[in-house]
Amino acid sequence: MSGRPVTVQYFKYPTTPHWRLETTWLGEDSHGVWLGAPAGSTIQKGTEPPRAAERTFVQLIVPGAWWTAMFNTPPDPVEVYVDITTAPVWPQPDRVEMIDLDLDVVRLADGTVYVDDEDEFIEHRATLGYPPLMADTARGTAARLVMDLESRHPPFDTEWHRWLAQVV
Repeated sequence: MSGRPVTVQYFKYPTTPHWRLETTWLGEDSHGVWLGAPAGSTIQKGTEPPRAAERTFVQLIVPGAWWTAMFNTPPDPVEVYVDITTAPVWPQPDRVEMIDLDLDVVRLADGTVYVDDEDEFIEHRATLGYPPLMADTARGTAARLVMDLESRHPPFDTEWHRWLAQVV
């Protein structure tokens, strides 16, 4: 399975295309599925024209988790970027899909951790009609991830470096 292409498709609630990333299956461990994308890989936001990723990254897809994580290469100031999403589904072996729920937990290279896009979450909760359980799960997940990123709890310690080394 290693080395096969995988499309990562994020939607905005309920099914509007958001981000699409073209990645490569790196492997799987106790945390989940690791995907990689070298600089120059295709990324696309919604209906905008596809473009090339500026930097290499690896992505972790955790079965059943309401988040996906992206780990970036220096000199990107964002070391770890976690999208709060619905649990990922694999409709095909080469495609994973989830709904982006706006909230993001970010760890900068200097160790600063914060939640981003809370204003967008509040707006979309009202305008897109997020169900209450979905909204509550998103908030609870973000709060837990802040603690995990601050304490560098695995996989947010250094485990992702070995996966990134396969792509760089």
